[in-house]
Amino acid sequence: MSVPPACQLIPDLENRRGVSCRGVVTAISTNALMEQLCLKYQQRPWTETLRLVYFCMDNPLRRPVSHAPDSPLLSCMEKIERTLHAKSMFSVMNALESLSRQKGLNVHVSPSGTSCYITSMMFYLEAQLEKDGNVMDVKLAHFGEAPMVCDDLVQLLRMKNYDAFGKILEDLSNMYQIPGNSEIKAKGYLALKALEKDLYSMSLLDRTQDVNRVTEILHGKVGHLVPRTGGSQVCGTKTVVTLEGSDVLHKLPLSPLIVDPQSGEDSNPAFLQLTDELSMDLPALFVLKFHQPVPMSSSSIEDIQRLTGIQISGLKLAPLYELIVQSALKEKRSEDLSTNESCFFVSLPDCPKHCYFINKDSEKSDLAGALVSRIPFSHPKCVPGVIEILRHQVAFNTLISSCVSDKHINEDDSELLYFEVVPHRNTSFCVFFPHPVEENLACVIIDVITSREVHCHLQLNPQDPALNCSDDFIARAVKRCMSVPVVMRAIFRNAAKVKADSETQDMDVDTKQPHEPEQITDSNSLKESPSVAGQHDLVVTDKPSITDSTEENLSTAKLETLDDSTEKSNLSPRTEALCRAEEN
Repeated sequence: MSVPPACQLIPDLENRRGVSCRGVVTAISTNALMEQLCLKYQQRPWTETLRLVYFCMDNPLRRPVSHAPDSPLLSCMEKIERTLHAKSMFSVMNALESLSRQKGLNVHVSPSGTSCYITSMMFYLEAQLEKDGNVMDVKLAHFGEAPMVCDDLVQLLRMKNYDAFGKILEDLSNMYQIPGNSEIKAKGYLALKALEKDLYSMSLLDRTQDVNRVTEILHGKVGHLVPRTGGSQVCGTKTVVTLEGSDVLHKLPLSPLIVDPQSGEDSNPAFLQLTDELSMDLPALFVLKFHQPVPMSSSSIEDIQRLTGIQISGLKLAPLYELIVQSALKEKRSEDLSTNESCFFVSLPDCPKHCYFINKDSEKSDLAGALVSRIPFSHPKCVPGVIEILRHQVAFNTLISSCVSDKHINEDDSELLYFEVVPHRNTSFCVFFPHPVEENLACVIIDVITSREVHCHLQLNPQDPALNCSDDFIARAVKRCMSVPVVMRAIFRNAAKVKADSETQDMDVDTKQPHEPEQITDSNSLKESPSVAGQHDLVVTDKPSITDSTEENLSTAKLETLDDSTEKSNLSPRTEALCRAEEN
């Protein structure tokens, strides 16, 4: 009786069909099977048997519905699988082989078994291992280039983060997925390298020696650049620069176009003309890709398309606020929370719980948007303008997302403060809330002018007392924390102190002049404004502007320090003394 290979035996046993031999199904016991396996492989090396076991384990196992006779075999294979997770050269090598084949790449192991080569037509990657399985080195070589050591890839393999390593293999393959032969693909890679050099030159503009990463992200021409790792390219915090195939030819530069970064005007570099000697028509485009799609307004998308001269395909318009809420919930990993929810509960320390209702109004055309996953372009001069538009949009998205949480049900009977977020214009919105002292509504209009400039306006009913919060104070608070709930907490804290001061002053007046109560009214502090439909008449309060700090800090601690200093600077000496007495 001839015995089929082990990779046939295991599926046959799993289906309880016995040994399949020349179309005949016969029953066989486990002991007989193991005896036949030993006879078949006793003359073969142990490494070959292990490879067969790995090959069988790569196929998904069908688990028995009930306690079936093949359960011991499945349990045994599960134990083998768990054991092979242990650190060993063979387990790492096998993982690399399996991962490479999944990505459609070729893989070879050196005769010594300590080196693994992952290859394609345009690049190869070499991983060197020690006998105990520790990864010594990872080298990457593109077409026509010498191998380069990739420390980030070494760390990924040492941490056994095969998912991230596989993503880089996929990115490497996608770099060359452009129509044409190997020569055209190589030209595409040269164009990508030229773009990277120009981006690096632009990153040096207006850069000082002590610049930090946050400053580069907020103010740099092209953000904060990270050198290419494998196929990840030059990347910032959210976007990756890469190359994609196109059905239409585009003129792409094959060499850097910036000769002297300081030769331009207004801190903008001067680019060389895109001549035939410096460029080539290729069936490809440069692309900014995002790890997660970014909600963008239709006007921002139009600005980017006008800047690059290339249409962004595959967009589906939808209400912008709904897209922002969906993205925020996905980022918070709230898969179980319905994206149709509009009411969210936000908890803050030392403050009653906030309840935010987000009005997803889509009646105006400028409130429509789309999820953008990629932005194509063909010239490096487009990148700074695109980055600035992205900064502006992300700043606006961050403020709206700060009102979103994974809690849409109040789980206790604690005190609540209610707020409604209503669209105003393209990058501005209103936050309505009950006046902390009176029963009328108050409103804060937040207008995100740019990623670094925010204007705020506090509107109150003419009969309501002021809240001791100037527009400048609210704007600086927004820029420092980029959180609507934190800013609202600061406003309510100031209002609480104003109310306490007012009660104290009323007691003093009653004591001194019981028959003539004092009315404190500043006619210059209130101005009339058009009434809002369905709401009370609102006015803008004029308060002395507060000198802005030269250092922008995004921490809440700085905001709370700002609260205390602002409150005390706007109070009279007598009231300051009362506040200090109350604090003591």
